[in-house]
Amino acid sequence: MAEKILLILHYPPPVHGASMVGNYIKQSDKINSFFNTKYINLGTTKSIKNTKKITGNKLIHFFRLIVTCTTTNFVFKPDLIYLTLSSNGIGFYKDAILVFLLKLRRVKLIYHLHNKGVKERQHRTVDNWLYKWVFKRGEVILLSKKLYPDIERYVAENRVNYCPNGIPETNFESDPKEKNQPTEILFLSNLIKSKGVIELLEACKTLEDNGVDFRCTLVGSEGDISNHEVNETIKSYGLLKKVEYVGKKYGKEKHQFFNKADIFVFPTYYPNECFPLVLLEALQYSLPVVTTNEGAIEEIIDHNQNGFIVEKKNVLDLAERLEFLTQNPEVRASFGQNGLLKYRKCYTIEVFEDKLLSILRAQFN
Repeated sequence: MAEKILLILHYPPPVHGASMVGNYIKQSDKINSFFNTKYINLGTTKSIKNTKKITGNKLIHFFRLIVTCTTTNFVFKPDLIYLTLSSNGIGFYKDAILVFLLKLRRVKLIYHLHNKGVKERQHRTVDNWLYKWVFKRGEVILLSKKLYPDIERYVAENRVNYCPNGIPETNFESDPKEKNQPTEILFLSNLIKSKGVIELLEACKTLEDNGVDFRCTLVGSEGDISNHEVNETIKSYGLLKKVEYVGKKYGKEKHQFFNKADIFVFPTYYPNECFPLVLLEALQYSLPVVTTNEGAIEEIIDHNQNGFIVEKKNVLDLAERLEFLTQNPEVRASFGQNGLLKYRKCYTIEVFEDKLLSILRAQFN
């Protein structure tokens, strides 16, 4: 009889890295055919803008989540519980309550961390005590070895498993790119300040001042920057003819923007950034990437091979790398090809599923 696993994880909405990976796991034939699985959605909101807010609706959803998890734990009687654990803040406190209830059956837990931030909170008395208790005897899945220092105070490395994210191959047909057009720069992420949105607009102003022939498109949901704010900033920088914010796009519409792009830019300094799926998408579309060394990004982007790593918040460095790529199409092509090869070797959904399946199977040995 197949071992039972209860998987408590995020899946859309809202759309973010952890929820997308959660959805890939939920739909995985490999995992669901090997184990007897049950899934519970860990999310309590459907909007990115409300993720850090405490509302009445979220409290109601959380109470229902507690009831569902507790009931399923005692009725389904899983042999293993997989939990996408938040690393700090309100999300961690919420998950710690769930862990307390889940541990009542003394079942083994494995935590999959899609963000970081333990180290920055470990010196707080309450947080330190909770981290010790939550991680005690549990196994952990990290996206990269570069992220282990964040939890090393609480988890011995022999209890840590590494599983880089992966994404499915796009099934949309690519159209040939038009020649003699402005170089197309693409930013795709939620409009969050620490994703480097303002720094990108400042870099675009530098490109415009330098007479660079380019266009930049911003794609993503509103976050702590609103539609109005980003458009007013574009206007104030005199970039209305160069930069456009088009809102959130999914499926075929998102594909069209990736397909049209020549360069992908992601100047993040988001403190919880770990292993952005959007960079894997950029590699899949053979795009050279300009990004930062936040989290484990340097594992995905090899400087001067499939993109450039720039200093966080350094507008001049960002503008210089973007300008170089606009003026050197042969470098763009070389970087793009290197990126595609790396995606196919390391970051396909098949590679991800095989690795995760291997980790889960090992929990029963």
